[in-house]
Amino acid sequence: MNLKQQAAVYAVDMVADGMVLGLGTGSTFAYALEELGARVAAGRLRSIVGVPTSEATARRARELGIPLTTLAEHPVLDMVIDGADEVDPRLDLIKGLGGALLREKIVAIAARRFVTIVDESKLVNRLGTRGPLPVEVVPFAWEVQARWLSSLGCHTELRRNPDGSPYVTDNHNFIVHCTFPEGIADPYTLDQVLHARPGIVEHGLFLGIASEVVVASAEGVHVLKRTA
Repeated sequence: MNLKQQAAVYAVDMVADGMVLGLGTGSTFAYALEELGARVAAGRLRSIVGVPTSEATARRARELGIPLTTLAEHPVLDMVIDGADEVDPRLDLIKGLGGALLREKIVAIAARRFVTIVDESKLVNRLGTRGPLPVEVVPFAWEVQARWLSSLGCHTELRRNPDGSPYVTDNHNFIVHCTFPEGIADPYTLDQVLHARPGIVEHGLFLGIASEVVVASAEGVHVLKRTA
C-alpha cells in the first residue's frame, strides 16, 4: 500500500458498527471510502451511514453501497474522516484544494471526532508554505474579491478547469487560490479578516478543528493528537 492508503486504512480501523460518519473528499480520502465500501460489502461494518462532503463523494459512496444520510437527519456525527493539504504543529490545517472546502468545514464542525489522514509530505512548520490557500467566493464581482485578497500580501489566481473555464463548486461558487510567498504568519487573524469580508463564502483554514491526524511515513503510521 502507498502512504495515503496506509493512513486511510488506519483511520477506517477506528470506525465501529452503527457509526454516523462524515465522508471527506479528495485523493487520500478516496482510499478510505474504498476501504469502507469493502468492509460494508463483506459484512465487517454494519449499520453505518455517511454524510458526504461533495457530490463526487456521494456518487462513489452509492456505487460502493455505503448508505447516506444528511446533517438535517443527524446533526451530530460520531466521526469525520478526511484528508488535508497541510498540517502544522498545532494540528491546524489547510484544506480545500479538492474544491469542497465549504461542505467539508460544515461537516467537520458537526463531528465529535475529526480524524485527518495524510502522508508525511503534508506536515509543515507554517501553513501556506506548501501550496495555496483556497478561498470560496460568490461569482458576482469575483474580480473585486481577488484584488482585495491580493492586498493581504498574496498572489491570487482563479481556479479554472482544464478548458480554461472557471471551476464551479458544488455550491455554485468560484475558488480563488491565494499563495503567500512566506506562508501565513497569523492564520487566526487571517481567518477573522476573511470571514468579515462580504462576498467571501468560506476559506480553507481549518483551525482548532482536527482532533487527531493520522500520518503515514516510510517508518510507519503514527497519530498526532490535539492537546489543547
